[in-house]
Amino acid sequence: MQDQGRSTRKRTGGRLKHARNPRKDELGREPTETQVGEPRFQTTDVRGENTKTRALATNVAQVNDGEATVAAEIENVVENDANPNYVRRNIITKGAVIETSEGTARVTSRPGQTGQVNAVLLD
Repeated sequence: MQDQGRSTRKRTGGRLKHARNPRKDELGREPTETQVGEPRFQTTDVRGENTKTRALATNVAQVNDGEATVAAEIENVVENDANPNYVRRNIITKGAVIETSEGTARVTSRPGQTGQVNAVLLD
């Protein structure tokens, strides 16, 4: 989400002057809506000497069943509390319930920020 900055008006209605321009680290970016499909990734420079690997699309999830972790194929998105429309568009976010080759699982990672899908198998 892009930073909208502070209001240009005081509560009395008078105009405010800008003290300075926005810094680069204060500007936001559009959210990465990770889709189910052929894996596509994007590397983004972030503050400091760091980078983020954004998953634009992926079809592999690391699914944990309490004992072992296996790589499973993602089939589709079953439920997404972040936005009901994401289910129709097959968009994966943290907390989304996905159908995998191992069974139904809940996503615990943030694929738009870490570049991978980690999930816990549901009973």
